[in-house]
Amino acid sequence: MTSALESLDRAGLDARVLSALPAVPGVLNYLVPTGEKPVNYTFEPPPGVPYNSGSYESRSLPIYDGRSIANRLSLDEQGFTLVQHRSRVADFYDAEEVKRVYYPEAEALLAKETGAFKVIVFDHLVRKRDAEKAPLSYGRPRNSTLRGPVGRVHADFTFQSAPNRLRRELGEQAEPLLAHRFAVINVWRAIRGPLLDAPLAVLDGATLSPRDLIATDLVYPNRTGETYSIAFNAEHRWFYFSRMQPDEALLLKNYDSATQVRARVSPHSAFEDPTAPADAPPRESIELRAFVFYPD
Repeated sequence: MTSALESLDRAGLDARVLSALPAVPGVLNYLVPTGEKPVNYTFEPPPGVPYNSGSYESRSLPIYDGRSIANRLSLDEQGFTLVQHRSRVADFYDAEEVKRVYYPEAEALLAKETGAFKVIVFDHLVRKRDAEKAPLSYGRPRNSTLRGPVGRVHADFTFQSAPNRLRRELGEQAEPLLAHRFAVINVWRAIRGPLLDAPLAVLDGATLSPRDLIATDLVYPNRTGETYSIAFNAEHRWFYFSRMQPDEALLLKNYDSATQVRARVSPHSAFEDPTAPADAPPRESIELRAFVFYPD
């Protein structure tokens, strides 16, 4: 007899599959659409200007634990997948070691998992929640060299800003690569595990509608980028992976130039897991972002 989990197929996740998965109730913060383009600052803005414009609404939603079906999830169907991957990095807080050791490891991992002919890691970010476990922020930087988890639903690039970032990073080398399908994929992992505090929730990209995507300016001291904030949609289905360990990696898609795949982007957000013990160590994680180029 076929179980609900075994009934999962490449067309997506049906209600029977979801009903068989454990879930936790989580609060996710969505942008309320107003017709005005939101603006987020990465540095202290001018006097009287908020770090983050726009209003957010909190939605309590089931967040399904995808661990038992991890090997059936894919970047093209859902926009994320969990893989086993052990790194040789001794200290993820050492930026030079991360660049020297982890970047090539991640490039090899993404090439293996996607079939890409070329992978270029272009940045990384370490996040560490403060010991007091202050409420998850909408993205305001802490007065520290490290950032805390971001507690708003977002995607790191828009369909316009991802190609622009490629051009900014690679210059004249970008144009020939833009002739191929390319994606921006994050490699996200716990630095210490099991990760219990502020896990990362990821949205099934197949449940995302274009009208949910709200382009948002991301202002740096010397330039302005663009990300997506996300409006609530009752069709959204959320997942996380419980008790992530440092020898696991969550691959998460932020952009895909291909229009025929079900998931071109998987928005994400940190959330408070109400089942986590009160003395759970504060979350420590590292994420890096890579351009992934697919063969024709």
